[in-house]
Amino acid sequence: MPSRERKEEYFQKLRGLLDEHTSCFIVHADHVRSRQFQDIRIALRGKGVVCMGKNTMMRKCINGWLEDNPKSGFGAVRDAIRGNVGIIFLKADASVCKDIVLKYTVPAPAKSGMVSNCDVTVPAGPTGCDPSMTNFFQVINVPT
Repeated sequence: MPSRERKEEYFQKLRGLLDEHTSCFIVHADHVRSRQFQDIRIALRGKGVVCMGKNTMMRKCINGWLEDNPKSGFGAVRDAIRGNVGIIFLKADASVCKDIVLKYTVPAPAKSGMVSNCDVTVPAGPTGCDPSMTNFFQVINVPT
């Protein structure tokens, strides 16, 4: 299917979701595995719909929809679409859907080059590594 047709199909889907639902929340989707998203989508069936897509396409579609519905509160959603995010449109209570998403949230190991989402402080002191293990620290860009 050509790109233009896929975009039109996506716009129709998102416009339909905006017409049907009055509430939603935005989820941050960095470092989320596809299986994790699949589990969340399955658990949310009947309670909500997960919508992912390119930020520019989501904002453009919401802008167009807001021209027809200027009193809607989805303008705040459009402004919050930054980074790797998705929108979950809610049919059920927001707390129920939030609990489902949090149920499938799992901790992920830190990887080299990732920015932490909270402050990390390592106290000074012995590392327990002998002096020949400096290459371990060099790999993770920690000066020794």
